[in-house]
This record gives sequence, structure tokens and C-alpha cells, in this order.
Amino acid sequence: MKINVDLEITPEELRKLFGLPDVEAFQQQLMEDIRERMVAGVDGYDPIKLFQPYVTGTMASWDIFQKMLTNAASLSSGASASDDKAGDLAKRKG
Repeated sequence: MKINVDLEITPEELRKLFGLPDVEAFQQQLMEDIRERMVAGVDGYDPIKLFQPYVTGTMASWDIFQKMLTNAASLSSGASASDDKAGDLAKRKG
């Protein structure tokens, strides 16, 4: 069965529908902060240093997420291997 749903709503209405936070004020503050830093350091402007505080936390979150997925994959492969061994033992006994 295939179901299609067409919605004619604005991005703001879609965010509210899915319960996502409105991050517009945060994005504006972030852009103002970046502009101020760019203007203040026009001569020594270094984009890497500018974005480093924002990227560091994000990369740490991705590392944690990747470790969680790796652990989940190893647990699921370990569970299937132990299930196979239990099945082999039952066949041998039976």
C-alpha cells in the first residue's frame, strides 16, 4: 500500500507540526557574532578560528553518535552469532 500526502504549509508551520524548535533568533545572533568578529579582525581574519567554537561541539556530538552506532552494530552482530551457536547446540543435542 502506498499513501501520498501533499501539504501546502510554510516552513514555520512545518516546524511547529513536527515539534521542532524555532532557531531563527539563534541563527541571527550567530550571524551577528560572526560579522562582528570579521569586522574586528579584518587584518588578521582567520575563518578557521572564527568557526572553531561552533564546530568543536558539533564534531564531538558526531563522534558520540558514531560510537553509539558502532556499539549497536557490534551488539547486534554479537547477538546473532550467539543465537547461531545456541541453534547449533540444539541441533547437536536433538
